[in-house]
Amino acid sequence: MQTKRWQDWLTLVLGAWLFVSPFWMDAYASTASTAAWNSYIFGALVFIFACAALANRKIWEEWVNLAIGIWIVIAPFVLGFYGSHLGTAWNHWIVGAVVAIDALWVIGQTPSHTRVGT
Repeated sequence: MQTKRWQDWLTLVLGAWLFVSPFWMDAYASTASTAAWNSYIFGALVFIFACAALANRKIWEEWVNLAIGIWIVIAPFVLGFYGSHLGTAWNHWIVGAVVAIDALWVIGQTPSHTRVGT
């Protein structure tokens, strides 16, 4: 039996955090804002792919979380909420960076002969 990676647990917590953060952070103007919806959608996706990584331990989940982490980092600029909601933007930058770094860490720890097609 394969042991669970601590990085997958961290990613799971970060996905949950991103999903629920619009409910209590003052930086979100309303829970129906673009920033909040970005948090709901991508927080849920990070959570789901972390669950998949915990269940299957395949490398493709890490590549997906890397892409999602990059999106979360650039979302404040693309969606335009970095100026008006700085707290929200920082939340995205920190969570996105940690998710992306976490995914890169796991990808880097994976032996090269198992990185493709597993």
